[in-house]
Amino acid sequence: MSLSPFRPSRRSLFRSTLFARFAGLLGGSAAAAGMMPRRGSGPAVYQRFGVEPFINCTSTYTINGGSRQLPEVIAAVEQASHYHVNIDELMAKVGPRIAGLLGSEAAMVSSGAAGAVTCGAAACVTGGDPEKMQKLPVTTGMKNECVVPSWSRSYYDHAVRSVGVKMIEVDTLADLEHALTPRTALAHGQANLLGSGNKFTLAQYVEACHRHGVPVLIDGAADLPLKPNPYLAAGVDLVAYSGGKILRGPQTAGILAGRKNLVRSAWQVSSPHITFGRSIKVSKEEIVGVAVALEALFSTRSRDAEDREWMEWFEHIKSRIEQVPGVTGRLIIPKVKSYYPTLEVEWDPHRIGLESGELGKRLLEGKPRIMTHAEGEGHGFVLRPAAMYPGEYKIVAERLYQELHNAPGPKPKPAVKPGAADLTGRWEIDITFLASSTTWRLYLDNNGNELGGVYSSPVVPEGALTGKINGDQVEIRSHGRHEGMAFHYIFTGTVRGDRMEGMVALGWEDGSVPWVGRRIG
Repeated sequence: MSLSPFRPSRRSLFRSTLFARFAGLLGGSAAAAGMMPRRGSGPAVYQRFGVEPFINCTSTYTINGGSRQLPEVIAAVEQASHYHVNIDELMAKVGPRIAGLLGSEAAMVSSGAAGAVTCGAAACVTGGDPEKMQKLPVTTGMKNECVVPSWSRSYYDHAVRSVGVKMIEVDTLADLEHALTPRTALAHGQANLLGSGNKFTLAQYVEACHRHGVPVLIDGAADLPLKPNPYLAAGVDLVAYSGGKILRGPQTAGILAGRKNLVRSAWQVSSPHITFGRSIKVSKEEIVGVAVALEALFSTRSRDAEDREWMEWFEHIKSRIEQVPGVTGRLIIPKVKSYYPTLEVEWDPHRIGLESGELGKRLLEGKPRIMTHAEGEGHGFVLRPAAMYPGEYKIVAERLYQELHNAPGPKPKPAVKPGAADLTGRWEIDITFLASSTTWRLYLDNNGNELGGVYSSPVVPEGALTGKINGDQVEIRSHGRHEGMAFHYIFTGTVRGDRMEGMVALGWEDGSVPWVGRRIG
């Protein structure tokens, strides 16, 4: 089963047959006819540029616009746009208000959780020294190392590395003690440090770091800011949150909360000030919007009521899609209020001949468009509710039912042919990107139709290769890593003797580009 995010199609073709089908099935209302329910002044603000909005079943994903903003946030942002204030003066008043709601010493609004992490890391490195702020990201002569548990790394820690620090991975408390030196500027980690089964607890992590005078910065982007705050209660110095995820505030805003001197230094190094973080800009509208979202969280919002509503939506969808033989739905209930219920949808490939990516493409190309996590070669995906609007779940249920009910039968196994060449040996591969190119070196081992091997690139010193050859068609999958980022490319193409060429899929955000391979030994 594939539960990875859906790779958005570049095409936005709409199927008139789907529109007619749902108009007949669901009745005469706009929603029932398969049309997206009208909100505000309508979708023309996007349509005039040729972009058609979609029903968002991916919840808080930034690339799909984040979660559904609260009505009071939308109103506050609109009202704030009509007046001008000094940003420093506004933050000086809003920061303590947010801190009071969260139970922290201080707080600031940033340009998303990533911006909060970057400004927090810069504060730990510079400590409010204007000269050091101007020197960033060059950290020569400064504390410039950041310790991080190996299991708490991700591609999001680029927000820390951008300051100019070197990431020092640790696995055990003994590793941590050895890694904490006079060069250590900060310790970092993701929300999974609160989880069970780690080699040490968050409290142990914080205690060891504090004994060495090292502040701890946690990226809790996807979490709901709770009170009492589990990170601050464990002694964490700074914690970053997204404003546009489950908080349901402005999508491009975030929060940094924690120690007063570090939060003040983080604001000092961020925009609107002319320093390293000048590009990490937050508007007056976003500052007000985040404050209003937090006020709503602790006054008018009920997470229990939201979860009950979302679970009702998913029960409806589950009931409908399970009318298709071979389809199952599983409701997943979160343990804490930072998260929300999800619906896991799976189907039997021996009955339904669709892969996840094929279903996702159909949903996105229909009318209305439905964006989901259905992607890749698996036979399942997860529905997430925080960006869906009331009534949309009925459209989603019917579209899923129809697509799965009308899907082709199981796919026949492709014919397997002997490889047109034995690919065992050393190869060079040239990849042509949009504005540059690179060369990889590969060693392939060809056993029948199966391929294995290793590769090196200018960034990845050694990565793994898997693949297959079928006649003159080749597929090679690379698996490499740099810092917290994993790279998974898929090379497809044609073999002609000692030469291969085709296209390489770089990942769901980066598209595909051409490649050419030549045998060198």
